[in-house]
Amino acid sequence: MLLSITTEHPPASDLGYLLHKHPDRLQSFDLSFGKAHVFYPEADADRCTACLLLDIDPVGMVRGKNRSQGDLLAHYVNDRPYVASSFLSVAISQVLGSAMAGRCKDRPELAETSLPLAARIDVLPVRGGERFLHELFEPLGYTVEAEGYPLDEQFPAWGDSPYYSVTIRGTTTLSQLLTHLYVLVPVFDNEKHYFVGEAELEKLLAKGDGWLAAHPAKEQITRRYLRHRYGLYRQALSRLIDVEELQASSEEQDAAADPETVERTESLNDQRHGAVLAALKASGARSVLDLGCGEGKLLRQLLQEKQFEQIVGIDVSIRSLEMAQKRLKLDRLPRHQAERLKLLHGSLIYRDRRLEGYDAAAVVEVIEHLDPPRLSALERAVFEFARPKTVVITTPNQEYNILWESLPAGQFRHADHRFEWTRAEFQAWAERVAQSFGYTVRYLPVGPEDEKHGSPTQMGVFQL
Repeated sequence: MLLSITTEHPPASDLGYLLHKHPDRLQSFDLSFGKAHVFYPEADADRCTACLLLDIDPVGMVRGKNRSQGDLLAHYVNDRPYVASSFLSVAISQVLGSAMAGRCKDRPELAETSLPLAARIDVLPVRGGERFLHELFEPLGYTVEAEGYPLDEQFPAWGDSPYYSVTIRGTTTLSQLLTHLYVLVPVFDNEKHYFVGEAELEKLLAKGDGWLAAHPAKEQITRRYLRHRYGLYRQALSRLIDVEELQASSEEQDAAADPETVERTESLNDQRHGAVLAALKASGARSVLDLGCGEGKLLRQLLQEKQFEQIVGIDVSIRSLEMAQKRLKLDRLPRHQAERLKLLHGSLIYRDRRLEGYDAAAVVEVIEHLDPPRLSALERAVFEFARPKTVVITTPNQEYNILWESLPAGQFRHADHRFEWTRAEFQAWAERVAQSFGYTVRYLPVGPEDEKHGSPTQMGVFQL
Protein backbone atom coordinates (compact mmCIF):
# COMPACT_ATOMS: atom_id res chain seq x y z
CA MET A 1 0.00 0.00 0.00
CA LEU A 2 1.26 3.45 -0.89
CA LEU A 3 0.55 6.88 0.58
CA SER A 4 1.86 9.87 -1.40
CA ILE A 5 1.82 13.45 -0.08
CA THR A 6 2.49 16.33 -2.48
CA THR A 7 2.82 20.09 -2.09
CA GLU A 8 3.65 22.91 -4.47
CA HIS A 9 4.05 25.54 -1.75
CA PRO A 10 7.48 27.14 -2.33
CA PRO A 11 9.98 26.03 -1.36
CA ALA A 12 8.18 22.69 -1.74
CA SER A 13 11.21 20.69 -0.61
CA ASP A 14 10.59 21.99 2.93
CA LEU A 15 8.15 19.09 3.16
CA GLY A 16 11.22 17.08 4.16
CA TYR A 17 11.60 19.22 7.30
CA LEU A 18 7.96 18.64 8.26
CA LEU A 19 8.24 14.89 7.80
CA HIS A 20 11.66 14.68 9.47
CA LYS A 21 12.83 12.64 6.47
CA HIS A 22 15.58 13.88 4.13
CA PRO A 23 14.51 13.98 0.47
CA ASP A 24 17.88 12.67 -0.75
CA ARG A 25 17.71 9.37 1.12
CA LEU A 26 15.57 6.26 1.09
CA GLN A 27 14.76 5.37 4.67
CA SER A 28 13.37 2.04 5.88
CA PHE A 29 11.78 1.17 9.21
CA ASP A 30 11.03 -2.19 10.81
CA LEU A 31 7.46 -2.67 12.00
CA SER A 32 5.89 -5.63 13.76
CA PHE A 33 4.06 -6.61 10.57
CA GLY A 34 6.68 -5.76 7.93
CA LYS A 35 8.67 -2.76 6.71
CA ALA A 36 7.88 0.86 5.91
CA HIS A 37 9.90 2.82 3.36
CA VAL A 38 9.94 6.62 2.94
CA PHE A 39 11.24 8.11 -0.32
CA TYR A 40 10.79 11.16 -2.52
CA PRO A 41 10.16 10.58 -6.26
CA GLU A 42 10.39 14.36 -6.74
CA ALA A 43 11.80 17.09 -4.50
CA ASP A 44 12.54 20.55 -5.83
CA ALA A 45 11.51 24.10 -5.04
CA ASP A 46 8.32 23.98 -7.10
CA ARG A 47 6.96 20.55 -6.28
CA CYS A 48 7.75 17.88 -3.73
CA THR A 49 6.21 14.43 -3.21
CA ALA A 50 6.93 12.14 -0.26
CA CYS A 51 5.85 8.50 -0.31
CA LEU A 52 5.21 6.06 2.52
CA LEU A 53 5.32 2.52 1.15
CA LEU A 54 4.24 -0.38 3.35
CA ASP A 55 5.61 -3.84 2.68
CA ILE A 56 3.49 -6.24 4.74
CA ASP A 57 4.95 -9.60 5.72
CA PRO A 58 1.88 -11.92 5.67
CA VAL A 59 3.69 -14.57 7.72
CA GLY A 60 5.03 -12.13 10.30
CA MET A 61 1.60 -10.55 10.47
CA VAL A 62 0.10 -13.69 12.03
CA ARG A 63 3.13 -15.08 13.83
CA GLY A 64 2.22 -15.84 17.42
CA LYS A 65 -1.54 -15.49 16.90
CA ASN A 66 -3.92 -18.05 18.33
CA ARG A 67 -4.64 -20.59 15.60
CA SER A 68 -8.17 -21.44 16.56
CA GLN A 69 -10.48 -23.55 14.43
CA GLY A 70 -11.27 -22.18 11.01
CA ASP A 71 -9.12 -19.04 11.06
CA LEU A 72 -5.90 -20.23 9.41
CA LEU A 73 -6.90 -19.62 5.82
CA ALA A 74 -7.95 -16.03 6.40
CA HIS A 75 -4.56 -15.28 7.96
CA TYR A 76 -2.89 -15.97 4.63
CA VAL A 77 -5.60 -15.35 2.00
CA ASN A 78 -6.81 -11.76 2.37
CA ASP A 79 -6.27 -8.25 1.03
CA ARG A 80 -4.30 -6.97 4.05
CA PRO A 81 -0.85 -6.81 2.37
CA TYR A 82 -2.19 -4.79 -0.55
CA VAL A 83 -4.70 -2.21 0.69
CA ALA A 84 -4.68 0.75 3.03
CA SER A 85 -5.99 -0.33 6.43
CA SER A 86 -5.24 0.02 10.12
CA PHE A 87 -1.71 -1.13 9.25
CA LEU A 88 -1.23 2.16 7.40
CA SER A 89 -2.53 4.09 10.41
CA VAL A 90 0.03 2.36 12.62
CA ALA A 91 2.78 3.16 10.12
CA ILE A 92 1.78 6.83 10.05
CA SER A 93 1.90 6.92 13.84
CA GLN A 94 5.26 5.18 14.13
CA VAL A 95 7.12 6.50 11.09
CA LEU A 96 5.57 9.96 10.74
CA GLY A 97 4.61 10.45 14.37
CA SER A 98 6.46 13.74 14.85
CA ALA A 99 4.84 15.22 11.75
CA MET A 100 1.40 14.07 12.87
CA ALA A 101 2.00 15.65 16.28
CA GLY A 102 2.90 18.96 14.60
CA ARG A 103 6.51 19.00 15.81
CA CYS A 104 9.22 20.51 13.59
CA LYS A 105 12.40 21.61 15.34
CA ASP A 106 13.99 23.25 12.29
CA ARG A 107 10.84 24.95 10.91
CA PRO A 108 8.41 25.31 13.85
CA GLU A 109 6.42 28.05 12.11
CA LEU A 110 5.99 25.81 9.06
CA ALA A 111 4.36 23.08 11.16
CA GLU A 112 1.62 25.54 12.13
CA THR A 113 1.12 26.85 8.58
CA SER A 114 -1.74 25.68 6.38
CA LEU A 115 -0.27 24.45 3.10
CA PRO A 116 -1.83 23.29 -0.17
CA LEU A 117 -1.47 19.53 0.18
CA ALA A 118 -2.59 16.52 -1.84
CA ALA A 119 -2.60 12.98 -0.46
CA ARG A 120 -3.08 9.92 -2.65
CA ILE A 121 -3.76 6.42 -1.33
CA ASP A 122 -3.27 3.34 -3.50
CA VAL A 123 -5.48 1.50 -2.85
CA LEU A 124 -8.19 2.14 -0.25
CA PRO A 125 -11.00 -0.34 0.50
CA VAL A 126 -14.17 1.71 0.91
CA ARG A 127 -16.97 -0.34 2.48
CA GLY A 128 -19.77 2.03 1.57
CA GLY A 129 -18.91 3.19 -1.93
CA GLU A 130 -17.54 6.38 -3.45
CA ARG A 131 -20.28 8.51 -1.88
CA PHE A 132 -18.91 7.55 1.55
CA LEU A 133 -15.55 9.07 0.59
CA HIS A 134 -17.18 12.41 -0.12
CA GLU A 135 -19.31 12.25 3.04
CA LEU A 136 -16.25 11.86 5.26
CA PHE A 137 -13.59 13.98 3.55
CA GLU A 138 -15.53 16.95 2.16
CA PRO A 139 -16.79 18.27 5.54
CA LEU A 140 -13.11 18.53 6.50
CA GLY A 141 -12.44 20.88 3.57
CA TYR A 142 -10.98 18.41 1.07
CA THR A 143 -11.87 17.84 -2.55
CA VAL A 144 -12.00 14.16 -3.45
CA GLU A 145 -10.96 12.30 -6.59
CA ALA A 146 -11.65 8.57 -6.68
CA GLU A 147 -10.70 6.00 -9.29
CA GLY A 148 -12.65 2.77 -8.85
CA TYR A 149 -11.69 -0.72 -10.01
CA PRO A 150 -13.86 -3.57 -11.32
CA LEU A 151 -14.01 -6.86 -9.46
CA ASP A 152 -12.52 -8.53 -12.52
CA GLU A 153 -11.56 -6.74 -15.72
CA GLN A 154 -12.37 -9.86 -17.72
CA PHE A 155 -15.90 -10.00 -16.30
CA PRO A 156 -17.21 -6.41 -16.24
CA ALA A 157 -20.75 -7.65 -15.57
CA TRP A 158 -19.62 -8.58 -12.06
CA GLY A 159 -19.58 -4.91 -11.23
CA ASP A 160 -17.23 -2.72 -9.23
CA SER A 161 -14.99 -3.71 -6.36
CA PRO A 162 -14.81 -1.76 -3.08
CA TYR A 163 -11.26 -0.64 -3.94
CA TYR A 164 -10.32 2.89 -5.00
CA SER A 165 -7.27 4.98 -5.69
CA VAL A 166 -8.15 8.11 -3.74
CA THR A 167 -6.69 11.62 -3.91
CA ILE A 168 -7.75 14.32 -1.46
CA ARG A 169 -6.69 17.97 -1.81
CA GLY A 170 -6.96 20.79 0.67
CA THR A 171 -5.21 23.65 2.39
CA THR A 172 -4.35 22.51 5.90
CA THR A 173 -1.44 21.73 8.16
CA LEU A 174 0.43 18.50 7.51
CA SER A 175 -0.33 17.48 11.08
CA GLN A 176 -4.07 17.78 10.47
CA LEU A 177 -3.89 15.89 7.17
CA LEU A 178 -2.03 12.98 8.74
CA THR A 179 -4.41 12.92 11.71
CA HIS A 180 -7.44 12.77 9.43
CA LEU A 181 -5.89 9.91 7.48
CA TYR A 182 -4.89 8.12 10.68
CA VAL A 183 -8.49 8.10 11.92
CA LEU A 184 -10.41 7.67 8.69
CA VAL A 185 -8.45 5.00 6.80
CA PRO A 186 -9.64 2.15 9.09
CA VAL A 187 -13.12 3.72 9.11
CA PHE A 188 -13.37 3.27 5.34
CA ASP A 189 -12.03 -0.28 5.66
CA ASN A 190 -14.43 -0.98 8.56
CA GLU A 191 -11.87 -3.31 10.14
CA LYS A 192 -8.86 -3.29 12.46
CA HIS A 193 -6.08 -5.78 12.93
CA TYR A 194 -5.84 -5.33 16.71
CA PHE A 195 -8.05 -5.40 19.80
CA VAL A 196 -10.29 -2.38 20.31
CA GLY A 197 -10.88 -1.38 23.92
CA GLU A 198 -10.88 1.66 26.22
CA ALA A 199 -7.43 2.75 25.00
CA GLU A 200 -8.73 2.97 21.45
CA LEU A 201 -11.62 5.13 22.58
CA GLU A 202 -9.21 7.56 24.24
CA LYS A 203 -7.06 7.57 21.12
CA LEU A 204 -10.06 8.45 18.95
CA LEU A 205 -11.06 11.33 21.20
CA ALA A 206 -7.51 12.65 21.27
CA LYS A 207 -7.02 12.46 17.49
CA GLY A 208 -10.53 13.76 16.85
CA ASP A 209 -10.11 16.79 19.08
CA GLY A 210 -11.21 19.94 17.28
CA TRP A 211 -12.94 18.31 14.31
CA LEU A 212 -14.75 15.06 15.07
CA ALA A 213 -17.51 16.49 17.29
CA ALA A 214 -18.58 18.87 14.50
CA HIS A 215 -18.38 16.28 11.72
CA PRO A 216 -21.85 15.41 10.32
CA ALA A 217 -20.84 11.74 10.09
CA LYS A 218 -19.38 11.54 13.60
CA GLU A 219 -21.72 8.69 14.62
CA GLN A 220 -20.66 6.51 11.71
CA ILE A 221 -16.98 7.39 12.11
CA THR A 222 -17.11 6.58 15.81
CA ARG A 223 -19.02 3.33 15.34
CA ARG A 224 -16.66 2.01 12.68
CA TYR A 225 -13.46 3.21 14.34
CA LEU A 226 -14.47 1.35 17.52
CA ARG A 227 -15.41 -1.76 15.54
CA HIS A 228 -19.10 -1.49 16.42
CA ARG A 229 -18.42 -1.96 20.15
CA TYR A 230 -21.75 -0.51 21.32
CA GLY A 231 -20.64 0.43 24.85
CA LEU A 232 -17.53 2.21 23.61
CA TYR A 233 -19.49 3.91 20.83
CA ARG A 234 -22.11 5.37 23.18
CA GLN A 235 -19.45 6.45 25.65
CA ALA A 236 -17.51 8.19 22.88
CA LEU A 237 -20.60 9.99 21.61
CA SER A 238 -21.54 11.17 25.09
CA ARG A 239 -18.13 12.79 25.36
CA LEU A 240 -18.18 14.22 21.85
CA ILE A 241 -21.51 16.01 22.07
CA ASP A 242 -23.68 17.49 24.80
CA VAL A 243 -25.76 15.05 26.80
CA GLU A 244 -28.93 16.94 25.85
CA GLU A 245 -28.12 16.60 22.16
CA LEU A 246 -27.49 12.91 22.59
CA GLN A 247 -30.83 12.40 24.35
CA ALA A 248 -32.63 14.51 21.76
CA SER A 249 -31.41 12.28 18.92
CA SER A 250 -34.54 10.55 17.75
CA GLU A 251 -34.83 6.89 16.87
CA GLU A 252 -35.47 8.05 13.32
CA GLN A 253 -32.04 9.70 13.13
CA ASP A 254 -30.37 6.60 14.55
CA ALA A 255 -32.13 4.41 12.04
CA ALA A 256 -31.09 6.67 9.17
CA ALA A 257 -27.45 6.33 10.26
CA ASP A 258 -27.79 2.55 10.41
CA PRO A 259 -30.79 1.14 8.52
CA GLU A 260 -30.32 -2.22 10.25
CA THR A 261 -31.66 -0.54 13.39
CA VAL A 262 -35.05 -0.28 11.71
CA GLU A 263 -35.33 -4.03 11.65
CA ARG A 264 -33.98 -4.47 15.17
CA THR A 265 -36.58 -2.19 16.74
CA GLU A 266 -39.33 -4.44 15.40
CA SER A 267 -37.45 -7.68 16.18
CA LEU A 268 -37.78 -8.59 12.53
CA ASN A 269 -34.61 -10.64 12.73
CA ASP A 270 -36.16 -12.85 15.43
CA GLN A 271 -39.36 -13.25 13.40
CA ARG A 272 -37.32 -14.14 10.34
CA HIS A 273 -35.33 -16.84 12.11
CA GLY A 274 -38.48 -18.17 13.71
CA ALA A 275 -40.17 -18.52 10.31
CA VAL A 276 -37.13 -20.23 8.79
CA LEU A 277 -36.85 -22.61 11.74
CA ALA A 278 -40.53 -23.52 11.46
CA ALA A 279 -40.17 -24.26 7.74
CA LEU A 280 -37.10 -26.44 8.35
CA LYS A 281 -38.87 -28.39 11.11
CA ALA A 282 -41.96 -28.88 8.96
CA SER A 283 -39.81 -30.35 6.18
CA GLY A 284 -38.81 -33.25 8.44
CA ALA A 285 -35.12 -32.57 7.79
CA ARG A 286 -32.51 -34.28 9.95
CA SER A 287 -29.46 -32.59 8.40
CA VAL A 288 -29.39 -28.84 7.72
CA LEU A 289 -27.09 -26.36 6.01
CA ASP A 290 -27.04 -22.69 7.05
CA LEU A 291 -25.57 -21.11 3.91
CA GLY A 292 -24.15 -17.71 4.80
CA CYS A 293 -24.44 -18.39 8.52
CA GLY A 294 -22.82 -15.12 9.63
CA GLU A 295 -22.25 -14.98 13.38
CA GLY A 296 -24.38 -18.06 14.09
CA LYS A 297 -27.73 -16.70 15.31
CA LEU A 298 -29.75 -19.28 13.36
CA LEU A 299 -27.23 -22.02 14.16
CA ARG A 300 -27.85 -21.48 17.87
CA GLN A 301 -31.58 -22.05 17.37
CA LEU A 302 -30.97 -25.12 15.23
CA LEU A 303 -28.80 -26.62 17.97
CA GLN A 304 -31.69 -26.35 20.42
CA GLU A 305 -33.86 -28.61 18.23
CA LYS A 306 -33.17 -32.32 18.70
CA GLN A 307 -34.68 -33.01 15.29
CA PHE A 308 -31.54 -31.73 13.58
CA GLU A 309 -28.82 -34.33 13.94
CA GLN A 310 -26.28 -32.71 11.59
CA ILE A 311 -25.90 -28.94 11.30
CA VAL A 312 -23.39 -27.16 9.08
CA GLY A 313 -22.76 -23.41 8.94
CA ILE A 314 -20.79 -22.04 6.01
CA ASP A 315 -19.67 -18.47 5.39
CA VAL A 316 -17.18 -16.65 3.19
CA SER A 317 -16.10 -14.45 6.13
CA ILE A 318 -13.56 -16.00 8.48
CA ARG A 319 -14.25 -13.27 11.02
CA SER A 320 -17.96 -14.16 11.04
CA LEU A 321 -17.10 -17.82 11.60
CA GLU A 322 -14.85 -16.87 14.50
CA MET A 323 -17.69 -14.83 16.00
CA ALA A 324 -20.05 -17.77 15.48
CA GLN A 325 -17.62 -20.06 17.27
CA LYS A 326 -17.54 -17.69 20.24
CA ARG A 327 -21.30 -17.08 20.22
CA LEU A 328 -22.01 -20.83 20.21
CA LYS A 329 -19.29 -21.57 22.80
CA LEU A 330 -18.21 -24.62 20.84
CA ASP A 331 -15.30 -25.29 23.16
CA ARG A 332 -17.73 -25.59 26.11
CA LEU A 333 -20.47 -27.67 24.51
CA PRO A 334 -20.92 -31.29 25.62
CA ARG A 335 -19.26 -33.64 23.17
CA HIS A 336 -22.52 -35.03 21.78
CA GLN A 337 -23.71 -31.47 21.08
CA ALA A 338 -20.45 -30.28 19.53
CA GLU A 339 -20.38 -33.27 17.18
CA ARG A 340 -23.72 -32.18 15.68
CA LEU A 341 -22.30 -28.87 14.45
CA LYS A 342 -19.61 -28.04 11.93
CA LEU A 343 -18.41 -24.63 10.71
CA LEU A 344 -16.96 -24.41 7.21
CA HIS A 345 -15.25 -21.64 5.31
CA GLY A 346 -16.47 -21.39 1.74
CA SER A 347 -18.28 -19.44 -0.94
CA LEU A 348 -21.85 -20.06 -2.08
CA ILE A 349 -21.04 -19.32 -5.72
CA TYR A 350 -18.75 -22.34 -6.18
CA ARG A 351 -19.54 -26.03 -6.19
CA ASP A 352 -18.59 -27.56 -2.84
CA ARG A 353 -18.90 -31.33 -2.45
CA ARG A 354 -18.90 -30.94 1.35
CA LEU A 355 -22.45 -29.56 1.04
CA GLU A 356 -23.95 -32.46 -0.87
CA GLY A 357 -26.36 -34.96 0.69
CA TYR A 358 -28.14 -32.74 3.24
CA ASP A 359 -31.88 -32.73 3.76
CA ALA A 360 -32.40 -28.97 3.91
CA ALA A 361 -30.63 -25.62 3.50
CA ALA A 362 -31.37 -22.12 4.77
CA VAL A 363 -30.23 -19.05 2.82
CA VAL A 364 -31.24 -16.20 5.11
CA GLU A 365 -30.75 -12.61 3.86
CA VAL A 366 -27.87 -13.64 1.61
CA ILE A 367 -28.81 -13.34 -2.05
CA GLU A 368 -29.24 -9.55 -1.92
CA HIS A 369 -25.52 -9.24 -1.02
CA LEU A 370 -24.51 -10.78 -4.37
CA ASP A 371 -24.03 -8.89 -7.60
CA PRO A 372 -26.89 -10.00 -9.88
CA PRO A 373 -24.56 -11.65 -12.47
CA ARG A 374 -23.33 -13.98 -9.69
CA LEU A 375 -26.79 -15.25 -8.81
CA SER A 376 -26.63 -17.88 -11.53
CA ALA A 377 -23.52 -19.35 -9.89
CA LEU A 378 -25.32 -19.53 -6.53
CA GLU A 379 -28.33 -21.16 -8.20
CA ARG A 380 -26.20 -23.97 -9.61
CA ALA A 381 -24.12 -24.39 -6.45
CA VAL A 382 -27.23 -24.76 -4.26
CA PHE A 383 -29.96 -26.22 -6.44
CA GLU A 384 -27.97 -28.29 -8.93
CA PHE A 385 -24.92 -29.50 -7.02
CA ALA A 386 -25.70 -29.43 -3.27
CA ARG A 387 -29.36 -30.19 -4.10
CA PRO A 388 -30.99 -30.48 -0.66
CA LYS A 389 -34.60 -31.65 -0.61
CA THR A 390 -35.72 -28.36 0.95
CA VAL A 391 -34.27 -24.87 0.46
CA VAL A 392 -35.58 -21.92 2.47
CA ILE A 393 -34.62 -18.46 1.15
CA THR A 394 -35.44 -15.08 2.66
CA THR A 395 -34.76 -11.63 1.21
CA PRO A 396 -36.03 -8.08 1.86
CA ASN A 397 -39.27 -6.93 0.24
CA GLN A 398 -38.38 -3.64 -1.44
CA GLU A 399 -42.03 -2.54 -1.53
CA TYR A 400 -42.16 -2.38 2.29
CA ASN A 401 -39.30 0.13 2.53
CA ILE A 402 -41.65 3.05 1.97
CA LEU A 403 -43.32 2.37 5.33
CA TRP A 404 -40.12 3.22 7.21
CA GLU A 405 -39.99 7.01 7.29
CA SER A 406 -36.41 6.86 8.56
CA LEU A 407 -35.22 5.10 5.38
CA PRO A 408 -34.57 7.66 2.61
CA ALA A 409 -36.32 7.00 -0.69
CA GLY A 410 -34.28 4.77 -2.96
CA GLN A 411 -31.87 3.68 -0.22
CA PHE A 412 -31.34 0.01 0.55
CA ARG A 413 -31.71 -1.32 4.09
CA HIS A 414 -28.01 -2.21 4.25
CA ALA A 415 -25.01 -0.55 2.62
CA ASP A 416 -23.81 -3.90 1.22
CA HIS A 417 -27.09 -4.81 -0.50
CA ARG A 418 -26.65 -5.00 -4.28
CA PHE A 419 -30.39 -5.12 -4.92
CA GLU A 420 -33.72 -5.44 -3.11
CA TRP A 421 -36.57 -7.14 -4.96
CA THR A 422 -40.26 -6.46 -5.04
CA ARG A 423 -42.54 -9.45 -4.40
CA ALA A 424 -43.11 -9.88 -8.13
CA GLU A 425 -39.37 -9.81 -8.86
CA PHE A 426 -38.58 -12.36 -6.16
CA GLN A 427 -41.35 -14.69 -7.28
CA ALA A 428 -40.31 -14.44 -10.93
CA TRP A 429 -36.75 -15.39 -9.96
CA ALA A 430 -37.92 -18.21 -7.67
CA GLU A 431 -40.29 -19.67 -10.27
CA ARG A 432 -37.52 -19.74 -12.86
CA VAL A 433 -35.09 -21.41 -10.45
CA ALA A 434 -37.67 -23.97 -9.33
CA GLN A 435 -38.54 -24.86 -12.92
CA SER A 436 -34.90 -25.07 -13.99
CA PHE A 437 -33.87 -27.48 -11.23
CA GLY A 438 -37.02 -29.52 -10.63
CA TYR A 439 -38.30 -27.90 -7.43
CA THR A 440 -41.68 -26.55 -6.42
CA VAL A 441 -41.85 -23.28 -4.48
CA ARG A 442 -44.33 -21.60 -2.15
CA TYR A 443 -44.14 -18.15 -0.57
CA LEU A 444 -44.67 -16.96 2.98
CA PRO A 445 -44.64 -13.43 4.47
CA VAL A 446 -42.39 -12.67 7.43
CA GLY A 447 -43.08 -9.77 9.79
CA PRO A 448 -46.04 -7.38 10.04
CA GLU A 449 -48.00 -7.50 6.79
CA ASP A 450 -49.34 -4.36 5.12
CA GLU A 451 -52.37 -4.72 2.87
CA LYS A 452 -50.73 -2.79 0.02
CA HIS A 453 -47.00 -3.29 0.48
CA GLY A 454 -46.81 -6.80 1.92
CA SER A 455 -44.40 -7.89 4.66
CA PRO A 456 -40.85 -6.57 5.26
CA THR A 457 -39.29 -9.96 4.51
CA GLN A 458 -40.35 -12.40 1.83
CA MET A 459 -39.61 -16.12 2.10
CA GLY A 460 -39.61 -18.86 -0.51
CA VAL A 461 -39.66 -22.56 0.43
CA PHE A 462 -38.35 -24.77 -2.37
CA GLN A 463 -38.97 -28.52 -2.27
CA LEU A 464 -38.07 -31.48 -4.47
